[in-house]
Amino acid sequence: MRVALVLLGYAVVLGGVGPVWLARSSWASRAPRLGIWAWQALSATVVLSVALAGLAVAVPTVPVSGNLAEMLQACVMALREQYAAPGGAAVAASGTVLAVALMGRIGWCLGAALLQARRERTRHAEVLAVVGSHRPELGITVLDDARPAAYCLPGHGHRVVLTTAALAALEPAALQAVIAHERAHIRQRHHLVLAVAEGLERAFPRLPLFRMAAEQTPRLVELAADDAATARSGALTLAGALVELAGAGVPAASLAASGGHVAGRVRRLLGPQRPLHRVVSWAGALVVAGALALPLLLAAEPALASTGMNVCPLSDVPMAEGMSAAG
Repeated sequence: MRVALVLLGYAVVLGGVGPVWLARSSWASRAPRLGIWAWQALSATVVLSVALAGLAVAVPTVPVSGNLAEMLQACVMALREQYAAPGGAAVAASGTVLAVALMGRIGWCLGAALLQARRERTRHAEVLAVVGSHRPELGITVLDDARPAAYCLPGHGHRVVLTTAALAALEPAALQAVIAHERAHIRQRHHLVLAVAEGLERAFPRLPLFRMAAEQTPRLVELAADDAATARSGALTLAGALVELAGAGVPAASLAASGGHVAGRVRRLLGPQRPLHRVVSWAGALVVAGALALPLLLAAEPALASTGMNVCPLSDVPMAEGMSAAG
């Protein structure tokens, strides 16, 4: 029971403090890929902590076969003692229901978000196959439209789409920057990142953590694609292209260079470039990974403690000695 309470406390504290701190931090804009990882890891940590808390109180009721050796039975008894929860089977059953309901709800909503996005992309791809024209020298599909727009359809059969108005409005360097931006979305699989954030928000719309993650993630994926594009073209070139494409409408389930937060992104591109130092980025990634791993360590601690008991010997003793002792 102690482990379950610690895990629940960890989830509450992290879910309450973490999103506020992340939303107010400036480093996420300087290292958007690390920011995306931080939001994903924070959401996963809270979900994992609550699920493991439910399983931790369910462990004592796991049945043990009567055919197991006495030594193994002693080990299981030691584990039960470590994980024991007051309330017996009722509390353990509640923990199981909590863990199963949590993961089932998340799985259902995440699957629904992925399926809906895939259907919308498939329908639009079918339209493009009829009305669009392929430009192999640029690796894009051109759509005849008077509105300047550029977007990509990620996933299976991904493609980058530009309208004829966008081709006419963009200079060659700006055009290459926009194409690089869209290809970065595809290469970094941003559609999956957005689907996870959307699925968690659908599952628990009233929780600030998932609501804030769903708000912040679209901005960060655009910043990450901007950084990938400016690595091949200048920041000023991409900023000018974003201004040309600002306000363009794009299909649902697509990712577009003009897909939101354009004003802030242009200011970021025009301002001084202050990326995080590589060492700082790696340190931040390790801290985030540590926060994600901590629930697993907390849940496993009673099991590790039971291995030190005399009733639950480890495999330090050679197999032959164990068999001779049994005889």
